Amino acid sequence: MTATPDTDARPNPDQAASVRLREIAVEAVQVVAPDLRRAFRTGMTVDFKRDQHDPVTEYDRQAEKAIADLLTSRGPGSSIVGEEGGVRAGSGAVSWYVDPIDGTANFAHGLAFFCSSIGAVVDDEVVAGAILNPIAGHLFSADLTGAWLNGEPLHSRGVSAESRGLLITSYPNARALTEDGPSGLALYGELVAGYGTVRRPGSAALSLCHVAAGWADAALGTSVSAWDICAAQLIVRQAGGRYLGFGGDGWNQPRYAAHTADLEPTVLQRFVTAYRAGQADG
Repeated sequence: MTATPDTDARPNPDQAASVRLREIAVEAVQVVAPDLRRAFRTGMTVDFKRDQHDPVTEYDRQAEKAIADLLTSRGPGSSIVGEEGGVRAGSGAVSWYVDPIDGTANFAHGLAFFCSSIGAVVDDEVVAGAILNPIAGHLFSADLTGAWLNGEPLHSRGVSAESRGLLITSYPNARALTEDGPSGLALYGELVAGYGTVRRPGSAALSLCHVAAGWADAALGTSVSAWDICAAQLIVRQAGGRYLGFGGDGWNQPRYAAHTADLEPTVLQRFVTAYRAGQADG
């Protein structure tokens, strides 16, 4: 599952529409950035959804509402699929997948690794997206003509050997430990042994953007939602990186492995194969 940016200087109608959707997504992620910067590292109330590993703040809800209001004003009839607000069905062809703060635990604790992520889907295809780290000021975006970081073209390049590579992964999280038990720890051990460096920074969307930029060589997640990976997978692919969704059908799959164009992902592919086999056996 690979993709190469389309460098045609004269976009076709579908490409032109995706460019416009990217512009809207860029505007929407930027509209909430000032509030998130002001709130960062201040006292805030933290609630929990499923368990203590799944926090939410008042800023998640406020940011999602502001983003949804802008998206529906710029694209009347659009549907909104948000992490906090659920589905707001519209009559048009565009569905926006919105994660107002991906990495809420980081945001709440004062760790500057979180982002706002917005992806546009038309006819079950991801066609545009934008992701903003409001603290670092890193604005990633993509459409059907390419991918960019702060307006400059993105190129997903890095090392070829996993033994020298940096892997970002959320695996195993608490739920994976419960479900996979000792086999999960063994799989994680193989990743730690196989890669030069393994990190767990806590935002799937931003981790994938690091792969797109070549700041990380690979990223892996086994428990993600549509709004986590909608925009990010397009950014990786349009930057020339490799993105594999597994565990489902179409673009919206609960597991992913991604890597730069240069990496030879032997250890990563071995994990995916073993994980798939374990899920099938279970």
